Amino acid sequence: MRFERRRIGLSLIAASLAIIGVGAFTTLGALLLQPLEDRFPRPEVLPQHVDGIVVLGGFMNGEVNAGRQGAELNSAADRIVEAMRLARLFPDAKLVISGGVGAFMVEAAAEAERTRQLLTSLGYSGARFIYENRSRNTVENALFSKELAEPRPGETWLLITSAYHMPRAVGCFEKAGFDVVPWSVDYKTSGKEGFALYLEQPNEALSRFSVAIREWLGLFAYWLTGKTDSLFPSA
Repeated sequence: MRFERRRIGLSLIAASLAIIGVGAFTTLGALLLQPLEDRFPRPEVLPQHVDGIVVLGGFMNGEVNAGRQGAELNSAADRIVEAMRLARLFPDAKLVISGGVGAFMVEAAAEAERTRQLLTSLGYSGARFIYENRSRNTVENALFSKELAEPRPGETWLLITSAYHMPRAVGCFEKAGFDVVPWSVDYKTSGKEGFALYLEQPNEALSRFSVAIREWLGLFAYWLTGKTDSLFPSA
C-alpha cells in the first residue's frame, strides 16, 4: 500500500485475517493435526522387555528456566511423565533424555541439564540415566542419542515424543540407523473432530493450527533437504 499497490495490500491483509480467523474459530487446526497423531498410534500392550528409552526434549520452558533457575514444564510435559512411568516399569532399561538449547533468538537453559536436576530430586538417578545436551533439533536428537545409547541389533528401544511430532522424529531416527518403537504421547486431538466452528477457546484452536502448520512444513523441509528419506514416514 505504501508503494501504491493498494489492491494487493488490501488483498494480503484480508487473506491474513481470514487465515487467522479460520485458525482461531474453527477446528481446522485439529483436522491438520489428526493425520500426524494417527500415523504412529501408541501400542496398547507394553513390550515384555525394553532395553532403552529415548525421550525427546521440548517439554521444558527453556527461556523461563534460564531466568528463574528452575525446571518449569510446558504443555508437552507428558513426554517426561511417561518416561518416568516407563523407567519404573522397566528398571533395567537405559533412559536417554535428548535436548540441548534449541532457541536461537533468546537465552534458554539446556533441557537435558534441567531434566537431570528434576529427575535427581525425584529419586531417578544412576548410570542408566543418560543426558544428551548438545542437540538443537530433531536430526541431532537422533544422531547424538544413538551415539550415547549404542543400541545393538535386536534390542528394543522406545521413542517418546509428542504424537504430532512422531512422524518427523521417526524419519530422523530411521535416517540415523537407530531402530526404535514409537511411543506417542501429548495428543492434542481426540481423533474424532470434524470441520466445525470452535468458539470456546480461540487461543487453543490457534495454537493447534500453528503447531500443525509448523510440523507439516518441518516434514517437507526435512524431506527436501535429505534429513529424512520420505515425506511422511510410516511404520
